[in-house]
Amino acid sequence: MKQANEMKYITAVVLAGILWGFMGLFRRNLAKAGIDAGGIVFLRCGLAALLLFLTLLLKDRSALKIRLRDLWCFAGTGICSMLFFSYCYYQAMNYMSLSAAAILLYTAPMIVVALSSILFRETLTKRKLLAMALAFLGCCLVSGVGSSARLSAAGILYGLGSGFGYALYSIFARFALERGYSSLTVTFYTCLFASLGAAMIWGAREPLTQMISSPESLGWSLGIAFFTGYLAYLLYTYGLTGLETGKASIFANVEPVVAAIVGIVIFREPMTPMNLSGILCVLAAVLLLSGYSSGEKKTQ
Repeated sequence: MKQANEMKYITAVVLAGILWGFMGLFRRNLAKAGIDAGGIVFLRCGLAALLLFLTLLLKDRSALKIRLRDLWCFAGTGICSMLFFSYCYYQAMNYMSLSAAAILLYTAPMIVVALSSILFRETLTKRKLLAMALAFLGCCLVSGVGSSARLSAAGILYGLGSGFGYALYSIFARFALERGYSSLTVTFYTCLFASLGAAMIWGAREPLTQMISSPESLGWSLGIAFFTGYLAYLLYTYGLTGLETGKASIFANVEPVVAAIVGIVIFREPMTPMNLSGILCVLAAVLLLSGYSSGEKKTQ
């Protein structure tokens, strides 16, 4: 019964990872429309915050109320995580190959597992450590990093920063959930803080003007906000309400697998044995972790 109940949370997190895997599709089309990385961050977070606000108005206005002493939780998910991670990730891409940047981004589950064991006393089981190793290996293989990857000290630092920022969402969101806030409330204030930060850093007028310049750019802007912002973060945060933080982060590692499949199917990128091996490793990690049961503590 416990496993069956846990599956709905696992499904939510995996679906969030799948939606995030389509990020590249939206980003490439928005880039064609002339919207830069900072503008994409603002539009994604800002429009998602608007959708969440409307949802809360219709569903439960009381969920908009938060305590001032808990603002740090939402500043953590929005600015320290979503905004910081996006900035570092985009900067890493300027200093190194996309594949190398992706590998450093997906150090996030290891950071989450390590921090969760300290902050939330989550158990480091053999199953979890093996799944984490398989997931990271799979991400490396899917990314296809080879000897041609150019590395630099600045790129490595930005890449590690993106992984750290990416990991912080799970940590700060857990603190907010433990203070009684719903997944809707956490997601709304995360996107709100991130969009305000992006507007202050990169500006809001230019991306908004570019967004409404054509039906295509408007459609892709709404799409990235709804699917990879609004819906994905709702699903992931909901998953955190029923899963250990470290496990949830590992399950979300289906993202690079989906991204690889999108590249192959939509952008005609070649499928190599390395890509296929990476996909199988990540799927193996998800299956291994989904086999977690109450009996695990007795056997491991």
